[in-house]
Order: sequence, then C-alpha cells, then structure tokens
Amino acid sequence: MSTLDEILARINELPEAEKEKAVKEIFDATAHMKWIPNPGPQTQAYDSQADELFYGGSAGGGKTDLIMGLSLNTHKKTLILRRTNKEAEKLPGRVEEILGHDKGLNRSTGTWKLDDSKIIDMGGCQLEGDKQKRKGIDHDLKAFDEVSDFSESQYRFISGWNRSADPKQRCRIIATGNPPTVAEGYWVIKHWAAWLDPTHPNPAKTGELRWYTTGENGKEVEVDGAGPHMINGEPIIARSRTFIRAWLSDNPYLSDDGKYASVLAGLPERERLAYKDGRFDLSMQDALGQAIPTEWIRLAQDRRTPKPPEGVPMCAMGVDMTGGGKDPMIIAPRYDSWFADIIEIEGKDFEVEKMGKQAAGHVIAHRRDKALVIIDLGGGYGNSCFEQLKENDVNVLGYKGSAKAGGRSKDSSIPFLNKRSEAIWRMREALDPSQSGGSQIMLPDDPEMVADLTAPTYRIENHTIRIESKEKVCERLGRSTNKGDAVIMSWSKGAKDENSHLEWMDRKHIHNKRGQTPQVITKRRLH
Repeated sequence: MSTLDEILARINELPEAEKEKAVKEIFDATAHMKWIPNPGPQTQAYDSQADELFYGGSAGGGKTDLIMGLSLNTHKKTLILRRTNKEAEKLPGRVEEILGHDKGLNRSTGTWKLDDSKIIDMGGCQLEGDKQKRKGIDHDLKAFDEVSDFSESQYRFISGWNRSADPKQRCRIIATGNPPTVAEGYWVIKHWAAWLDPTHPNPAKTGELRWYTTGENGKEVEVDGAGPHMINGEPIIARSRTFIRAWLSDNPYLSDDGKYASVLAGLPERERLAYKDGRFDLSMQDALGQAIPTEWIRLAQDRRTPKPPEGVPMCAMGVDMTGGGKDPMIIAPRYDSWFADIIEIEGKDFEVEKMGKQAAGHVIAHRRDKALVIIDLGGGYGNSCFEQLKENDVNVLGYKGSAKAGGRSKDSSIPFLNKRSEAIWRMREALDPSQSGGSQIMLPDDPEMVADLTAPTYRIENHTIRIESKEKVCERLGRSTNKGDAVIMSWSKGAKDENSHLEWMDRKHIHNKRGQTPQVITKRRLH
C-alpha cells in the first residue's frame, strides 16, 4: 500500500463530522496553491530544503509535475529544460492543463509570463553548445527534466546562474529522471553517488542532506555542513544536495487503473528494471557485446594525472573533421599513454570555401613536438584539411575505418573485419586492467567521450572480430560519436612506449646525462 493510500484510508476511517472537518482544513490550507503535491515522496521533494534535488527512480512518479508545481507556486523566475527541442515542445501543454488557460504564453519562445513577477522559460538543450544560449540568464529555479539525457557539462554550466536579485527568494536546482540506460548519463550516478552508488563508502538515506563544495585541488569534496569552510584561504559556503526516490504507486493519476504499470511491465528486461523498478545499479552494467567495458574507461580516468608525465612529448593527434554547421571539429591530443583534454571547435566557426585551410590552422595551432596527425577521411570532410597539412610538411596520415585491417587480436590472434574494428579493439586491449602490469592509459573526464567509447558493440563471425559500424551506432544514439572516434584514431597510430613500466623520471635522468631526447632514449614502435 502506498503512502497516499494509507492517508486516504485513515481519513475515511474518521467519523463523518471529523472527516468533513479534515477535508475542509486541507482545502483551506491549499487554497492559494495552483498545484498540490501528492502525499508521500512528491510532497517530501516539494518541501525539501536541498539546494540541489534529484527526484526520480521509477517512471510515472510525478517528476515533471513536481517541477511545474514549484514553478507555479513558489518561484518567480523558472527555467525548465528537456534535452531535445521536440520534447520541450510538450512542456507548455502540462502548464496549460494545470492553469486551464494559455494566457501569457509565447509559444514561439517557450516563455510564459503569468504576471509581472512570475516567468517560466521552457526549452531544449539539444546540442552540447546550446548551453551557451543560457549563459548569464538568472533563474531562481533551474529544472532539468530527465536529467540523465543531459551532459554533465550542460548541467553544471547552466546551473551556474541559479540566482535571484531578490534576497528573500529561495534559489534551487531540481533534477528529475529515471536511471540512465546509456553511458552518457552515468555522470548522474557519480554526482549523486551517496544515494545511488551501492559501493559508496558513506551511503545517504533518501531525502538526507549532504553538503558539497570545490576543494583545494579543484575537485568536488563532501564537507560537514554548510560552513563556511576555508578553501584556499577563502570562506566558502557549501551547497546541499539530496535524492528522493519516486514511485509510480505514489501517483494516483497513473497508478489507480494499473494501465501504465502494465506498459512498464512489458518493456525489455533492462528497461523494465530501470523504469519500473528504478534500478540505478543497472546503469553501471555494460550492454551485451559492448566492445570497450565502461569500468575500464573509468579506471583510466581515475588514474589520470593533471598534466602529462614530465618530459613526455605529444605523440599523436586524432582529428575528426567537421562538415560545418552543427557538426564540430574534434581534436584528441595524446602524450604516449596520457590523453589531453579533448579540443572542440564549433562547426559554425568555419567558412565552407575555406574549411580545409581553417581546419589545418587549428591542427597546427594545437600541435606540439611534431606529433603525428591522424585525420578521418571516411566521410570525405577531412580530405581538404589532409592536403593542407601535407603541403605544410606536417606528418599526417589518413584514417579510413572501412579499409582492410592487417593485424590480429593479441589474446586470440583473430583477424579484424576492417580498420575501424582493429582500432577500437586495440584501445580495448590497451585499457584492459588484467594485462601484465595493468593498463597505463589515462583518459580525460569527458562524459561524451565515455558515451562514445562505450557505444559500439562487437561480435565474432566467420572467425573475424566485427565492430558495429559507425553508421549504426550513430543511428542508435541519434548523434555522432566524434569524440570517441578522435580518441580511437589518436591511439591507432603514432609512437607508443614499448616498455610501459619504464619510469619517465628515469628517462629524464638519462636525458640530462646524455643530452638526448626521450624519443631517442626509448625504444618505440610505429603502429
């Protein structure tokens, strides 16, 4: 029995006079409210004092309605976002259902002016760069509906303007959603790890407040209470965070007839456990046949140092070329096993007739130590950039994923279908923590890169390793995997240390004694 059922049952058990009195008191107490939360988790979330709340779990728990109710009842300026523009188009309809009219709604902008002091902005954040459209615009309520669909950088960037000019107005961030079913949403579990990660050393109860701030090393840390806390010599006030689990059974508008529960019960097992049962732990499990295990990538991110080892040159740059417009150009620089932060140049910054020259200019500007440049020629977009680099005597190689592969897997000597299959499998082999001495790969903290690297699946057919085609992966994800592709290309060619356990400080010592560069001292191979 749900909390709502229990409350209604108790009211119905009262003598008639007391029941009427209780109902009247409820109506009188909520007469000023345009929307009333359901008893139980939704009310707990409505009343939560957290600066940053994640309300979610099972589908149908009234997550979107919570945002609508708060924006109508308690906030002056609200931003409600969905990831895609098409999904965002549905948001005004629910507000209209609650109010019974659309007075004040500008459908072209998604802005609803309820009166002189209350505004609700609604929209999508479909592309990574769309976060820039929200830059500097303050809202006392920032709401991310289905937060697992957003990238972490979008969430953090837009949340930075959660503020109000009115000192009496409360400011907060509301995130709603179900367990992520793709790696791109894994950051949500990491962000609310105390509530969602079963391996967390200090788990939190639902609704419990925890406080977080940025530590002296620039990384987020949990602290004891709001503070102030002395960070780098300055008093800092921490922000509170919590998670409250939503259940379908607590939403009488969907749970009473059982139809929606039947829909959820009919989903495939992974989706059913995520949406019906709210199983966040399943988000940490890999898809069947996933080519690169998610945990191996996490380990590579955890071991990464802020800077490349001293004396290690840039060895390679993977370049995924832009086609212009919304498609960005991606550069993934590599210093032996250490990968630098991924460089992204927006496609709109290029002129079509000068695209090759402009792209080559970006490559040369970021290139160091005469690093080998590997550029994708598969779609034809990289050809002009490739020719420009060659004309400028840059050491550049073309990469075509469909080309014939010449190698075999290390563990079983099985050949590859094509160069794409080989390149992705080589990254898998390099990330494998079970290899002798463990993996030395160090990857940047980039959620989109993680999603890209974990997306392709593989199968062994006709005694050949076959990685899922890029076209199929992109069709399934609804976007390009350019960040992951650039990282794969960066590792596919260029100098690599044969002895991964030779300390770089030892090389520096030899360098100082003999005056030779690390490339000369260390035996290297070109793949």
